[in-house]
Amino acid sequence: MAMQDRVIIRDTTLRDGLQLVVEQVPAAQKIKWLHDLVHAGVTQIEVSSYVPPKVIAQFSDVADVVQGAMGQGVDISVLVPNLNGARRAFDAGLPQVNFVLSASEAHSKANTRKTRDAAVKDFEAIVAERTARNLDHTRLSAGIATAFGCTMQGAVDEDEVVALAITLRDLGADEILVADTVGYGNPAQVRRILGRIAEAIGPDRILSHFHDTRGLGLANVVAALDVGVRRFDSTVGGLGGCPFAPGATGNIDTEDLAFMLQSMGYDTGVDIPQLVALQRQIAAALPAERVGGCIARAGLPINASAAVTA
Repeated sequence: MAMQDRVIIRDTTLRDGLQLVVEQVPAAQKIKWLHDLVHAGVTQIEVSSYVPPKVIAQFSDVADVVQGAMGQGVDISVLVPNLNGARRAFDAGLPQVNFVLSASEAHSKANTRKTRDAAVKDFEAIVAERTARNLDHTRLSAGIATAFGCTMQGAVDEDEVVALAITLRDLGADEILVADTVGYGNPAQVRRILGRIAEAIGPDRILSHFHDTRGLGLANVVAALDVGVRRFDSTVGGLGGCPFAPGATGNIDTEDLAFMLQSMGYDTGVDIPQLVALQRQIAAALPAERVGGCIARAGLPINASAAVTA
């Protein structure tokens, strides 16, 4: 590993982190947090989701947030649940659109009321819409949720996960997000599954999304690094989680992830003290939410502070 081997952190605080927050966070506050992420050196941010307000009211201001996120000099993206959402994202001129389906049939039906095959057809329709609009410059990400297990179904067949990644790539996905949605993954499993997917489609196409439900989130990141994955999702303070994972503690922390990576010699370009300051802002603004983070709690090691800032 080269000392400055680059790893990209895509922060999803404004989407995944807020999707279960009942209190409506004003669009102006979300845009302020986005600016703080940019100033901290984060270069990729998932800013919202085009889901119907009756499903998740938190994203009823998606148009305002997207408008405020444009022109910040970073790669922004949104999550879409279906073709209608993708059309709205295309209309807005977003550089990347993210679609997620479930490897678990049980989770797919609970989360979107669709079978996995029907969800694949939805993605195929989104690709066709992009083609019809001549939007080849717009990147499409296809996410595989519950890739390492499911709270409803239990085990998910690894061969099916790998085959699904190949299918989505062949349909036109520029990126395959592989997600441990409910925190079932362990490092050996992550190394095995992501290793197979990386061999099939190339590690540069993969983005990993881990939750810290059972304390293995960062260990799973190391396992993914071992097979060449260099892009990861996270949220400030580990905010967020999956509604189908009772007791879940949310995503891996952006600031803790950055600290681990930079301590290992990877270059993230992220300023950890600025992220910690943002973590404290978010914790103060959302007192009813669990906003964690080991670095925010314990601080940076004295002899490491210079090495782990941008």
